[in-house]
Amino acid sequence: MHASSTRRHLLNATAAALLGFGLLAGAQAQVKSVAVTAIVEHPSLDAIRDGVKAVLEENGFKGDKLKWQYQSAQGNTATAAQIARKFIGEKPDVIVPIATPSAQAVVSATKEIAVVYSGVTDPVAAQLVKSMDASGTNVTGVSDAVALADQIELIKKIVPNAKRVGMVYNPGEANSVSVAQELKRLLPQYGLELVESNAPRTVDITAATRNLVGKVDVIYTNSDNNVFSALEALIKVANEAKIPVISSVTDAVKRGATAALGIDYYDLGRQSGQMVVRILNGEKPGAIPSETGKKLELFINPGAAKNQGATLPEDLVKSAKEVVQ
Repeated sequence: MHASSTRRHLLNATAAALLGFGLLAGAQAQVKSVAVTAIVEHPSLDAIRDGVKAVLEENGFKGDKLKWQYQSAQGNTATAAQIARKFIGEKPDVIVPIATPSAQAVVSATKEIAVVYSGVTDPVAAQLVKSMDASGTNVTGVSDAVALADQIELIKKIVPNAKRVGMVYNPGEANSVSVAQELKRLLPQYGLELVESNAPRTVDITAATRNLVGKVDVIYTNSDNNVFSALEALIKVANEAKIPVISSVTDAVKRGATAALGIDYYDLGRQSGQMVVRILNGEKPGAIPSETGKKLELFINPGAAKNQGATLPEDLVKSAKEVVQ
């Protein structure tokens, strides 16, 4: 073989190798990375996570085209901060923090990586965004806020003679503080007043609920993560004391609350997932306005109502999306 021919073969082999490497690099570049973290595991937050993943898969981000990570902080804010730092160090394309404490941990730790928060009731009070408009920053997301006037109307329908509404919540959770403040403002317009009972830790839920016995006619629960991690403890006290429990989280009804008018958290996850897909496809998070959950649903539990001394109006039961037996 002539030297020139040998040189040609070598050049062709080198070119082929470089082309192969380029194709491999291109394939690797197509792999997107999404890191999801939640403050705690409970059915509502798990449903958000599952909704996000379902939408990613439906849009082709699955298998070897997606690096998916999920970590729970197990209710610990210090752990939430550690997870945030770990994920940021790995530089994923998008971080999805679920619930306020996890979202605050992530947003305070990065100004570069795209963040899509989910399951945050008041993202403005939590200082994730300045308003619900496009932020111009690395942050967007979906709130699980529900109109409190609708919640109060539900309370009035189920406990028409109520005067005092009890609320157990974690004073360290911005969402819950925001809801309590708004209830204090709104309830007097309906002839009601709020009685608060603080539960900074999940182990405080039983004592905090007992503290309301004899002082309130109904207990209202928002999406407070401490409460939902130990909801059965609150329900047990409410059943013993015959106090109806009404919630803004529909999953509470399956776990023993009388009724809930709230967001479908799987749908909320899907809504959040659509935002993640838009970012993976090239949109800037700061150009996407924050959103609020779109579907409100009424869940009713007649057995729980009986346990808690409440009588459910027939028309209310008929209007429920789901009657839990």
